[in-house]
Amino acid sequence: MRLSAIVITRNERANIADCLLSLGFADEVVVLDNGSTDGTADIARSLGAKVSQSLDWPGFGRQKNRALDLAGGEWIFSIDADERVTPELQNEILSIISGSPSQSVYSIPRLSSYCGQYMMHSGWNPDFVARLFRRGCARFSDDLVHEKLVAKEPAVKLKSHLLHLSFPDFESVLEKVNRYSSAGAQGMVEAGKGASLWGAIGHGVWAFFRTYFLRRGFLDGQLGLALAISNAEGTYYRYAKRWLILRNQVSK
Repeated sequence: MRLSAIVITRNERANIADCLLSLGFADEVVVLDNGSTDGTADIARSLGAKVSQSLDWPGFGRQKNRALDLAGGEWIFSIDADERVTPELQNEILSIISGSPSQSVYSIPRLSSYCGQYMMHSGWNPDFVARLFRRGCARFSDDLVHEKLVAKEPAVKLKSHLLHLSFPDFESVLEKVNRYSSAGAQGMVEAGKGASLWGAIGHGVWAFFRTYFLRRGFLDGQLGLALAISNAEGTYYRYAKRWLILRNQVSK
């Protein structure tokens, strides 16, 4: 097998079909599902994916490494359920793996949408993510959230976009802010990092300033402002949750 695409899922019924349909060029599609209750695994099987189940949740990085270990291709392409491969990116990937590339790791420019609008600023563009690599040349970090591909060599940048339908509406924004801030706080606990309420406020204010002004979020219009606010909220909640964990530990 030349190319294996890997996807980790949990209750991705709204996304998984379109994601897998954009992977028709892969020789194998591996889906590692984390106990979905909405039929995600059945949809994936019906579209020809090789589906495995994992009932425990070790975090995003370790879960992706599990999916990586299930894949059999010489080349690995990692994609999230809310991402889509464009025809241009498909052609670029196939051109690389069908030749004799001297490089083993490639990063892809990801174009992300927020409540229906692709964000061209706000720190979201350009957003290169390392996702295509030769087997044995890279693995994912063990981070609970915001995992990274740890490679033996620098990644070569591709030209074609990977589409990221990250937040279709404000409900998804609130859900992900809560889930990711909890995972981030837990990661801080494991790293032994401290936190205070005033520190949480300061980090939140800085996240807004960086997104809206330094990264020119104001050029993304009203949704640029909304994104800066949600970034500030997520950052504040992450540090505040860590602060509460520390506070509860002291009070016991």
